[in-house]
Amino acid sequence: MSEEKKKVDEEMANTEKELKEDIPREADQTQTESDVREKPGKDDKSSGQKAEDNKTHDQKKEDSGDESKEKEKKFFKRKKDKKDEKIEEMTDQLKRQMAEFDNFRKRTEKEKSGMYAMGAKDVVEKILPIVDNFERGLATASDMSDPFTDGMNKVYKQLTQALEDMGVTAIEAVGKEFDPGLHNAVMHVEDEDADDNVVVEEFQKGYLYKDSVVRHSMVKVAN
Repeated sequence: MSEEKKKVDEEMANTEKELKEDIPREADQTQTESDVREKPGKDDKSSGQKAEDNKTHDQKKEDSGDESKEKEKKFFKRKKDKKDEKIEEMTDQLKRQMAEFDNFRKRTEKEKSGMYAMGAKDVVEKILPIVDNFERGLATASDMSDPFTDGMNKVYKQLTQALEDMGVTAIEAVGKEFDPGLHNAVMHVEDEDADDNVVVEEFQKGYLYKDSVVRHSMVKVAN
């Protein structure tokens, strides 16, 4: 019995010893697992910090690149300033000269046109008395079949046709309302058959050269 008891005691002692050895080992394993679980968090934090650092670095790099580009632009701008300034100055002078020349050309053409119109009006004004004399002579002719009278009538028609081709037209007067821009009233008459302020008789024909009055019509106006 004593030997069996002794064996039992030895087995219990061995079991207790094994238990004491297993407890620290399990504790170490638990600590190791805990450390392993905690490490990913640190690594994640480190990765986030790295991403943030990379972002900041990229931003700084981008800002630095923009600054470099701006400096490069300013450098080339300063470098081309003198040449560009000269080009702009010459371009501006050329544009001004072209504008002045264009204005001069238009002004010259207008003056030429005005001088031509003025000269033509002067010529027409000198020819009109001749036309008046033709009309007076033909108005007193008794026989239009007379060779002389017929010849005078043909010359008159040729002259008036030439004036029409130049743009000279007679001003309508009789039966028209008096227009001070076209008519020159030399007489007023009381006429019940005519409307008020209407031309009833023409003493001398008026003429227009294009849109300009060469000579006003000399008329009698009804009151």
